[in-house]
Amino acid sequence: MSELRANGLTVTYGNLVAVEAIDLGLGTGVMLAVTGPSGAGKSSLLWALAGARRPAAGSVNLDGAPLAGRDDAADRGVTLIPQGNGLAGALSAEENVLVPMLARKVPPREALERTAAALELVGLAESGRHLVDELSGGQQQRVALARAFAMRAAVILADESTSDLDAGNRERMIAALRAEAARGAIVVLATHDPEAAAEADAEVALDEGVASWPRPLPVI
Repeated sequence: MSELRANGLTVTYGNLVAVEAIDLGLGTGVMLAVTGPSGAGKSSLLWALAGARRPAAGSVNLDGAPLAGRDDAADRGVTLIPQGNGLAGALSAEENVLVPMLARKVPPREALERTAAALELVGLAESGRHLVDELSGGQQQRVALARAFAMRAAVILADESTSDLDAGNRERMIAALRAEAARGAIVVLATHDPEAAAEADAEVALDEGVASWPRPLPVI
């Protein structure tokens, strides 16, 4: 059982308040949609939850212990899929999925099996040997999702990870994210897409960093 909790989390850039004093309590199996217009603070919230942005105030805790930065969060199973996907363009799709697992000491045979299964899940089994730079934007998004699925993360933070997908692939990826939640992961999806947001268990809407709750989280 995992719990990701933010208490009074505030993110600033100089005098600009990107996220204003938000409280979150996310338990195992929950999928949360973060919605709002561009510049509303969605990415800033996800980066702070990932330990990649130090809060100006408040705290982020995983299983009762504060995150001590991005490396600590990654070591504890927090996977961030940033806008732009964070893939290495000079590596193949397969290598982009495989290398992070090897870095986390997953045995090579198991890592290869997870890589194949994850690429199959996102519909890219035939594209594994293609360089990322040879893939379309939507295919790159699916590789980034495959990498997160293969890691079997405790927390998946996906920033606009379905924005370049057609309707069929978007539905497929939302179903895969829901399956990750059913497996026991905590899933947070920042999205402009009302249909994607509707598939989540709860929705927080940001407007100039201020949160409202069209659909509140279950109490944990």
